[in-house]
Amino acid sequence: MTRSVWKGPFVDGYMMKKSEKSRASGRNEIIKIWSRRSTILPQFVGLTYGVHNGNKFIPVTVTENMIGHKFGEFAPTRTFKAHSVAEKKTEK
Repeated sequence: MTRSVWKGPFVDGYMMKKSEKSRASGRNEIIKIWSRRSTILPQFVGLTYGVHNGNKFIPVTVTENMIGHKFGEFAPTRTFKAHSVAEKKTEK
């Protein structure tokens, strides 16, 4: 179920503070965040966030096309390791 329209998009409060502080400093450094559930807002465009995937921080540079999506969509938590060729040969 989606979030009610009258509530607006969910963004953790500390993320707004960190993004404003980073934009004011003028340096383009990675902002570390753990909130994968937060929605990307227009204020975040142009900034680089390090989204935690449970193991390490994945750098995500926010563009205009990402507005409205969640940060967790751009930092996958699982890595698929392809099935080995040897397994396919034994099946035949």
